[in-house]
Order: sequence, then C-alpha cells, then structure tokens
Amino acid sequence: MPRWAGLAKGAPGGCGPTQGWARGLCEGLLARVGLFRGPWGRGSLWGGAGEVWVWVPGARGPSSPSSITPLLRVQNKLVERCERIQLQSAAIARHVDEVLPAKDQGVLSAASAARELVIQRLLLVGKACENEEQRLLERVHAEEERAHQSILTQQVHWTEALHKLGALRTYLVDMITNLDDQELLRAEQEIFERTEVAEGILEPQESLKLNFNQTCVQSPLLHRLWACAVLCCSQEIHIDEKTLSPHLSLSEDKRTLTFSPKKAKVDSDCPERFDHWPNALATAPFHSGVCAWKVSVEQSCAYKLGVCYSSVPRKGSANEGRLGFNAASWVFSRYDKEFRFLHAGQPQPVELIKAPAEIGVLLDFAGGELLFYDPDSCAILFSHREAFLEPVYPVFAVAHQSISLLP
Repeated sequence: MPRWAGLAKGAPGGCGPTQGWARGLCEGLLARVGLFRGPWGRGSLWGGAGEVWVWVPGARGPSSPSSITPLLRVQNKLVERCERIQLQSAAIARHVDEVLPAKDQGVLSAASAARELVIQRLLLVGKACENEEQRLLERVHAEEERAHQSILTQQVHWTEALHKLGALRTYLVDMITNLDDQELLRAEQEIFERTEVAEGILEPQESLKLNFNQTCVQSPLLHRLWACAVLCCSQEIHIDEKTLSPHLSLSEDKRTLTFSPKKAKVDSDCPERFDHWPNALATAPFHSGVCAWKVSVEQSCAYKLGVCYSSVPRKGSANEGRLGFNAASWVFSRYDKEFRFLHAGQPQPVELIKAPAEIGVLLDFAGGELLFYDPDSCAILFSHREAFLEPVYPVFAVAHQSISLLP
C-alpha cells in the first residue's frame, strides 16, 4: 500500500503555480525534507483547501492529523512561509518592473505639463501687464497733453488780458497827464466806455483743469497685482505689550491677541496702555516707503485693523478712545456681519460677499494710500487716500476670540 505524509497547508496543488526562482526554491525545499515532488518528480502533490499532501510510492495512504510528527509540522510551516515569500516577491517584482516605471513616466509627464502651465500663465500675465502698461502710459500721455494744452490756453488768455489792461492803464495815464480839466470832463464818457473792457476781465481762479488728474492711472489689474506683490514681502510686525488693553492677552510667540471680557490685573497707569478699549499697537511706526502685514481674522467676529498716530487717545471709556472714532486712526472694522472703514467717527460701509479669513494691510506712506486686501480672493476690500503728516503705527483691536499676525 502507498504511504502518505502531510507536507504543507496552502492551496491545492502544493506549492501551486510558480515561476522562475520561486518555483526552484519550493522544489529545493521539498527535496531537502526528503519528499518526492508532485508532478515535477516521480511522486505527485495532493491536498484539500487547507493542506497539501505528498504521495510517495509504496506508502500506505494519508496520515491522520494526529499522526503528523513535529518534524512534518515544521516542514509544513516552512513550505507555507516559502509560498508567502513567493507571492510577496512576485508582488514586489511587479511593483519594481511595472508600477514604478509607470509612476516615473507619470511624474515626468506631470512635471512637463506643470512647467508648461507655469510658462503659459506667466506669459499670459506678462502680456496682460504689457498691454496694461501701454494703455496706462497712453492715458498718462493724453492727460499730460490735456493739462499742458489747458495751461497754454490759459497763458494765451491771461497774456492778452495783461496786454489789454496795460494798454488801458497807459491810455488812462495819458488822459490824466495830457488833458486839461475841461477836456477831461468832455472825454469822461469816452474814457469810461473804453475802461469797461477791464471790468470784463476777471481775476484768475484755481481750476482743476490745470492739474494732472491722477485717476488716469487707476487700474484694477495694476492695483491688485501691486497689492499681491507687496504682500509677498510683508514686514515682520511685533505687538507692544505695554500698550495692551487689560481685556487683551498676548500669546508666547507674540503673534496672537486674545480677548477676555474680564479685565486682567495690569498697570493701568502706564501712559502707553489702552486702559479701557481692547486695543493694541505695534512696537515700531512706519514713516516712509511701502509697508505690508497680514492678519488672520477667521476666529473673530469683532475686530479692527489699520494704522494710527502715536497721539491716539488711550485713556478712558469715551468714544474718542475707540479706533476709527478719532482723527488719529484709520481702521477696517468688522462687527458680526457688518464691515466698515472708520476714520474720525465717519463710517463707510464695505459690502462683502463673505467674511475674509485673512486680511493684508498695505500702507504706501509717500503715496498716501492705505489699502485692505483679501489674499485668498485677490480682492481689494477697501482703499483710502490720506496725506499722513507723521509716522503711523499698525494698530489692532479685538472684542471676540482672537486675531493673529501672520509671518
């Protein structure tokens, strides 16, 4: 009778379909344990869904599970491990031979497309900038010519007026000098008729037509590009702890202002400190050039951002101490769903579709412009022109949760 011996657990057919070195490894393992190799040798493999058996000619038949020796169990585990390694190796080989080359080719294609996209978009932006530059320069030239022509016209007009007045004055001096009393009386009517011309010559008045109109260079495209470019090089702003309201606390990194309805115990007599309204100033003022800083405001429904003179009121609960309610501060304000620009107690409503998560504040000191910008939507929230007479400080107020300076 043939003898059977349990060899390994696994799929029917022993080591299953194998290829290359993995099949050789399986065969070698079978040979090493002294068993015949199924259809590859003189014997054959047989087994159910859970086990693999080797038939050896001359053996009695399958052994019962209880008759499997410890050696056979070890051999079964080794063959099972061999099959797992075989499958693992096949998956890795396919990953190395097929997946990774395809991924590499995909990366090359995606990088090439990304480069092309960057080049195309920058070329488009460059072309748009060139066209806008040409258009604006033409408008500047046209406005310059208009103003120059107005000045020339005025020069001709007033030169003629001077000539007429000079001739009349010479005539009057001649009449007074050369005529006797009787002749002067007889010539009275003629003299006054001739001098009526002078009555029609009015004194020169200031005229806007003689000035260069700066609105000729207004361009939404240029304004947005300028604001975006300036914000890319925003300044590092530091909040002055000495100015903090008792309702505000400053984070360890000196960037986040947090509001508390309960006043903290601080030195309210400090002259720099806002003792009532929840305000704070930056440490250093700006007095020239173009400056910009960004603030995260997504956590707060009540805040103010802007600039102020050092003379801004800091003591007491009067309205004058509120930012935007005095002549020394200019701020963009949010209260719940209401957005406004405030200066000298005169609010200007700002209509927004959605509340910005970040706000960029841009100050062109020499150009006299204060601008509030939404970096996410590339939209100008509000722009205000002001001839600043002294250095201005970045100023902040928060009455709900917190706002943070961004790097």
